Amino acid sequence: MTDLRSLRSDFPILGREVNGKPLVYLDSAATTQKPRSVLDAMDAYYERHNANVHRGAHTLAGEATEMYENARSKVAAFIGTSAAQVAFTRGTTTSINHIAYGWGLNHLSEGDQIVVTISEHHANLVPWQLITKYTGAELVYLELDDDFIVDTSDIDRVITDKVKVVAFSGMSNVTGAIGPVAELSRAAATVGAITVLDGAQLVPHTPVAADDLGVDFMAFSAHKMLGPTGVGALWGRPERLEELEPTEGGGEMINVVERFHSTWAPVPHKFEAGTPPIAEAVGFGAAVDYLSNIGMDRVMEHERDVTAYALERLSEVPDLTIYGPKDITKRGGAVSFALGDIHPHDLATILDQDGIAIRAGHHCARPLMKYLDVAATARASFYLYNVPEEVDALVASLMTARKVFGLD
Repeated sequence: MTDLRSLRSDFPILGREVNGKPLVYLDSAATTQKPRSVLDAMDAYYERHNANVHRGAHTLAGEATEMYENARSKVAAFIGTSAAQVAFTRGTTTSINHIAYGWGLNHLSEGDQIVVTISEHHANLVPWQLITKYTGAELVYLELDDDFIVDTSDIDRVITDKVKVVAFSGMSNVTGAIGPVAELSRAAATVGAITVLDGAQLVPHTPVAADDLGVDFMAFSAHKMLGPTGVGALWGRPERLEELEPTEGGGEMINVVERFHSTWAPVPHKFEAGTPPIAEAVGFGAAVDYLSNIGMDRVMEHERDVTAYALERLSEVPDLTIYGPKDITKRGGAVSFALGDIHPHDLATILDQDGIAIRAGHHCARPLMKYLDVAATARASFYLYNVPEEVDALVASLMTARKVFGLD
């Protein structure tokens, strides 16, 4: 077992109390906590180097630009690609909207199809719904098998010559199921469709080599992987990034501006209109430094160990139903569940009284909730700083909830 408990002291917030109890943070699928090195890197930028990037000839501007571009290089190296293939955005949602509008509006028309899975986060669904209104293209869904994994048994019938886009997550934020990235990418390539990977849950938890995934675009967010909110990345194959039109216009993303037309800056800067999230990018770079120093193989192994222990312990709780794969090699650390007829929001409130932070609701995946025939679920999600004792605390609090709501 890879035990990373020694790292907990790097995260200041993990030392606080909630409702008089030690904080047990089990909501990393929503956002992760930040190590001191990330907080310090952002503070150092503001305290010593704060200036706008790419525009000034003075010393601070040069330093800020170097820090910003160094962060891009770090993020690119983390996913095994070149800096020229990584654009900074506000996060996964913004990245996917860039693709949907920048590519979809220029390449889709009536009669075309966009394939998504029923387990998609709204960030990889709603943009495509909007694009269908503007282009006349239609959405087609892939469903799940009995183990909550995307069902590819009928893939050749679903992904036909009509399909121009196949959009899917690398790991579900609800069930934890790992997406069939290779299968979907091969099927899409066979019919000449582009592939869009929502990597928000995949990149923080497993080793990823973007150039080897077989997809055309990938989006992910810093705050899911120890970094700050408000910044993420859009990765694409060089030829696809050239095809992609910018969806925001303004300063920095231009080459030449005339009265009635403009030309764009080279990739990736053509996607970064206006002043970018400079301090956040610096924090993003510090976050991938932290993860790289640990090693993503160790992160993945530790998370699997904790998740396996959680699945075992949760099975001891009467009346508890888990929505997700049982095979630990086919899932990540997001564990959604229901406890009897207790509403997930009520359950989360009881757990919070014990200092335990979980998520309750539809998890920005309403079609999946309807597919599962539930209004909402509770979700505990684990990351590199979680330890088995926190799982024990979760189980003990769930047992208390059973008594409070008369299930015992």
